[in-house]
Amino acid sequence: MKDNNSNRRRASSVSLIHKSNQKRNYNNKNLKQIFILSFDALKERRARSALTILMVIVGGGLMIAINGMSAGQSAFVNKQLNTLAPNIMFVSSGQHGFRGPSGPPTIVFNTEVVNRIKSLPYVQQVIPEYQGQLQLNAMGNIENAQVMGMDPTKVALISPSMQLVPGSSIQANNPTGMLVGDTIANLPGLTTPFVTVGQTVKATYSFADPTTGKLQTASRSFIVTGVIQPTGNNQVDRAVIINEATANSLFHKAGKYDSMAVAALSPDYVNAVQQEVTNIYDSNNIGVITPKAILQTREQFQSGKSSFILDIAFISLLVDAVGIVTTLYTSVNERIKEIGTMKAIGAKNSFILSLFMSEALLIGLMGSTLGILMGVMGAYIMTEFAPGGGGAAATHVSPIFIPHDILNVWILSVILSLAAGIFPAWKASRLSPLEALRR
Repeated sequence: MKDNNSNRRRASSVSLIHKSNQKRNYNNKNLKQIFILSFDALKERRARSALTILMVIVGGGLMIAINGMSAGQSAFVNKQLNTLAPNIMFVSSGQHGFRGPSGPPTIVFNTEVVNRIKSLPYVQQVIPEYQGQLQLNAMGNIENAQVMGMDPTKVALISPSMQLVPGSSIQANNPTGMLVGDTIANLPGLTTPFVTVGQTVKATYSFADPTTGKLQTASRSFIVTGVIQPTGNNQVDRAVIINEATANSLFHKAGKYDSMAVAALSPDYVNAVQQEVTNIYDSNNIGVITPKAILQTREQFQSGKSSFILDIAFISLLVDAVGIVTTLYTSVNERIKEIGTMKAIGAKNSFILSLFMSEALLIGLMGSTLGILMGVMGAYIMTEFAPGGGGAAATHVSPIFIPHDILNVWILSVILSLAAGIFPAWKASRLSPLEALRR
């Protein structure tokens, strides 16, 4: 069978060589026949050709998938950060970064500090907050939740997109009232909501005994007065909110706040307010984080991460190029007699060169095109089954594919394939017909 295929391809080559010698240049029909011969050669060595094309598919598909998921991740982060009020700053005692405090608190946040910051120019509102953790027991289902102890009427200042489910109400003065974020209210894995409006839940909490310093555990019942619809702000979606006085009592904070949110009169005054706060309390003793700073840091991190992964994908494409070189070089060695026969009957070096370069081009075209399809499908599959945050609005990052980026990857894959075919094609074109026929 292999001999028959070789003989048929040689016959086609002979016919094409005669035509090319007669016309001295290739017309469209000549080019078509060159590609037919190249395709037959790839088909004859289908196992090796398929593996080489698969390497191109993997390299190109990996770059497409990474580009799509990176763009989707960036858009998702930007959307989340846009849910934060642009005029809000988050203030914590001690030196704080995006991963939390780097040392013990050096300033005690109390009513005096709150009033001092509230009196600064361009400050609209100061929202002090106690932080803690509760273990919620709702009809036998247990879940740990972060607690925001603050004036519940001020949550909308932090998250302007906040809306409550029907039947909810904000009861700022109710010591047993609780607002529940969407992610807590609708836990993943449950067929029914974890809690609903009007439901009573038992909360277990721990605190340090002010007299002995030992850790104590206690329980208290709360009524869910409201459930917050998905806001896109994880700080709100993944927390329960109780009023300030209740949190102070539960966790024995003695009026010492954990953090505060400072609202400037407008986004234009954020930098001025930040400067005033750090001037009063020293930037080494207090941490002020703005949504803009969070966005910039997140973008830098995402950019560095994407660049690193794309470098790996590009290396994969280079490995694909090596595979193409190996495949075509082996093909040249196996077809030396065929090349010698074609050159003996008048085939020019340019014809042989075109024949093998077209094989490299076909590998690149098929591999890069299928790579795009596999990359798009792979990105959607990976994001679909990636772990999310749960809730009615489970954290799901959909990939975003930019046509310009897809075209660039496709062109890069084809160019690398052609570049990989240059040396084997040149070697084939330079073979001496007498030397080739002796082998």
